[in-house]
Amino acid sequence: MAKTVALLDYGAGNVRSAQRALERVGADVTVTADPKEAVEADGLLVPGVGAFDACMRGLRAVQGPRVIGQRLAGERPVLGICVGMQVLFDAGVEHNINSTGCGEWPGTVEKLQSAVLPHMGWNTVEVPVGSDMFAGVAEDERFYFVHSYGVRRWELETEITRPPQVSWAEHAGDRFVAAVENGALWATQFHPEKSGDAGAQLLENWMRTL
Repeated sequence: MAKTVALLDYGAGNVRSAQRALERVGADVTVTADPKEAVEADGLLVPGVGAFDACMRGLRAVQGPRVIGQRLAGERPVLGICVGMQVLFDAGVEHNINSTGCGEWPGTVEKLQSAVLPHMGWNTVEVPVGSDMFAGVAEDERFYFVHSYGVRRWELETEITRPPQVSWAEHAGDRFVAAVENGALWATQFHPEKSGDAGAQLLENWMRTL
């Protein structure tokens, strides 16, 4: 039986491209704003496009922070993409608006200090040794990014039994978090659903955790 994935529809993101990409790797996808469905599915995907504050308002309207926290308390997989990754951090500062995030990781989403913005297009990712997320992906593979904001400092203490695996990328002189693997919580700043075969491999790797 195919694994079920709830794709959280909270008004922030092109959910259809993510739905198609998940279905291509064998997921039974439900696009939903229903908290109960989001909690009970084998996997939860949190998309996100646009401003941090608007995404958080949309998430709160469908009880997103509670749903994410409830799933993670039971070690049930969650995948955040683009702003869906950014909202997992403590806070976002965008257009002079300070917004509170979901608080799953310490850190602040801020404007990239790059000479050229937005960061739009294909870029390589620095991946830690032993990554499950990037298993089977070539070291020089490129992924598709579209953003002007990101997390430029990883602030979680690493003196723990299983520290998160953090991947990085660089654009026009600035370095930022490109992906995080933290137990049941995975997230990417890039769009795996728009990253061709490499993105499909990443989604397949996530499906194996469900």
